[in-house]
Formats: sequence, C-alpha cells, structure tokens
Amino acid sequence: MKSRILLVDDEHDNKQIFTMGLQDAGFEVDAYTDPELALSAFKPDYYDLLLLDIKMPKMDGYELYEKLKKIDEINVCFLTASERYKEEHRPSFLSSNSASFLRKPITVDDLVKKVNEMIKQK
Repeated sequence: MKSRILLVDDEHDNKQIFTMGLQDAGFEVDAYTDPELALSAFKPDYYDLLLLDIKMPKMDGYELYEKLKKIDEINVCFLTASERYKEEHRPSFLSSNSASFLRKPITVDDLVKKVNEMIKQK
C-alpha cells in the first residue's frame, strides 16, 4: 500500500515539483497551495505524513498543523526558506523533537529521502 502525504505549499512551482517527485517515488500525494482548502479537505486517519510550508498567506503552516492535530495525530515535516521566520514564529507546542524541518530550496531526491525516513520512523 502506498504511503499518503498531504503537501501544502503556497508556491505553485514547489507544489508541482514536490508532488511529481513524491509520486514518482511511489507516494500518493494530495497537494494544495491554499492552507484553508487543505484543512477543509483533510481526511482523518488517511495520511502518513504532513509536509507543510511554514510561511503562507491566510494561515501559516504552524496554524494549519495546530488545527489538523486536533483532528488527527500525525507526523509533520515543515518546509521553510526562512530560518529566521521559523524560529521567530515557532509556537510553544512544538518541542524540538516533535517536528522535522527541511530548508528550501531542497532537491526532490533529498525530499524523498527525508520523507522515507520519517515514514519508516512512524
């Protein structure tokens, strides 16, 4: 059975490239550029991993994760191009061990490697 990933990144190009790369690696991916749409379409007990961009309009990745976590306990990996934003806006509910972070830009190969590691840890 394929592992399922929910990807939310407001940059359309990133969403497309990451989705294609993850699908080519054998994952099933639901991808959104709008965090509110991702939240409304979320299915509990369906996904193996969340990949969330941190800095997005309307709702950042931390806010989205907080809302999704109330629906379903799920592993998360945050994507960020800004280390400063990551640390300045990091909510207190995230302990250093409760989430993974990947720095953008990231190659598809590195993304797939990290996703495989996180799903195996589950």
